[in-house]
Amino acid sequence: MSDQQLNAIRFTGHKFLTQRLVLSTLTGRPIRVSQIRSSSPTSPGLLPHEVSLLRLLEAITNGAIIEFSYTGTTIAYKPGLITGSASGYGAGSGGIITHDIPSSCTRGVSFFLLPLCLLAPFSKAPVKVQFTGAGVITSATAHGDISVDSVRTAILPIYEQFGISGDIELRILRRSNPGYGGKGGGGEVQLTFGRQVRLPKTLHLLNPGRVKRIRGVAYATGLGGANNARMTEAARGLLNPLVPDTYIYSDVSAAPLLPLEGRAVGKDGKPAKRKVGIGFGISLVAYTSTDVLYSADMASPAEGGETPEDTGRKCALQLLESIEQGGCVSMAAAPTTCILMAMGAEDMGRIQVGRDVIGSEALIELARDLRTFGTSGWGLRDAEDDSNDVIVSIHGRGIGNVGRKIA
Repeated sequence: MSDQQLNAIRFTGHKFLTQRLVLSTLTGRPIRVSQIRSSSPTSPGLLPHEVSLLRLLEAITNGAIIEFSYTGTTIAYKPGLITGSASGYGAGSGGIITHDIPSSCTRGVSFFLLPLCLLAPFSKAPVKVQFTGAGVITSATAHGDISVDSVRTAILPIYEQFGISGDIELRILRRSNPGYGGKGGGGEVQLTFGRQVRLPKTLHLLNPGRVKRIRGVAYATGLGGANNARMTEAARGLLNPLVPDTYIYSDVSAAPLLPLEGRAVGKDGKPAKRKVGIGFGISLVAYTSTDVLYSADMASPAEGGETPEDTGRKCALQLLESIEQGGCVSMAAAPTTCILMAMGAEDMGRIQVGRDVIGSEALIELARDLRTFGTSGWGLRDAEDDSNDVIVSIHGRGIGNVGRKIA
């Protein structure tokens, strides 16, 4: 390892590697992560999706330096300037960066979208990335990744609270579910994030409001549309007594086709292909009277054996659990919200959060990591109403968009 690590922040283990890479890129502080699955006898070091994420960070930044140890269990990362899809920095035709995800990837494409959306507002130029390859999975996964539909309907609207809105689009060009063994999908997704700001606005969100409507998307890939109707009916059976204004859209698409390994041509003389990414799933979002969002996701398992009714019912129960947790931000959106508050203007922002959310391992570790990267600690106090929630006060560091400052 080089001398660049002398002032690097040191971490151990593979947990929360993504959020540490994002915080390192936003603050400009290098990090060194060691003992990455060093005790694993079969797959020590970085996994394919983590290597792919590092390639994505290298593509949207200029001057980033990434070094691996021989076994892959140690990584040194020195961040560069976030340039986005600026001309001359790796973007192809139309100013779009094409990122290929390998077929061995078992994580959903939201694993890449969430950190990319956090970095995009601080970019020097608009961010336009198209995810392609045999490993693109657009649905929810067993690893806890949310679907692209939930990113579009439950995560991106949060940026409006920080004054980041307009020219933001997330398109699903080809749907896919996890294939055999949870790997591969063959989907295609395009993100356009053309809204760059100097500093995110200070957020004050203290009134969760009451749930007034529920919207969702039921999708089937390579299967009949009857699966969507069965998921919708099961979900509405649980949700209608709570909110009569419940509407779930249906999306039926063909399964992606990928070249068949081991066979060059088929019987007709054309390249042999196989269907991948077959499955179904459902994404639900609850909207309150104060524009607070609660989301839930569920998809059919890669090994099968689950009926559409079970999937729809599980997703509805997951949404009800998210609503019961309370607060003004759901478990899936809490890290994004807290990072934007910490990176914003040098003022005190406040948000009401459910106790189960603020007490989760992800939020506790995020608070520790933010403190390690030089931001202020969080202030906690009980909410003044009878909701049993917690008011979290986060002081912005005023990091802002370095690229726009230079420009």
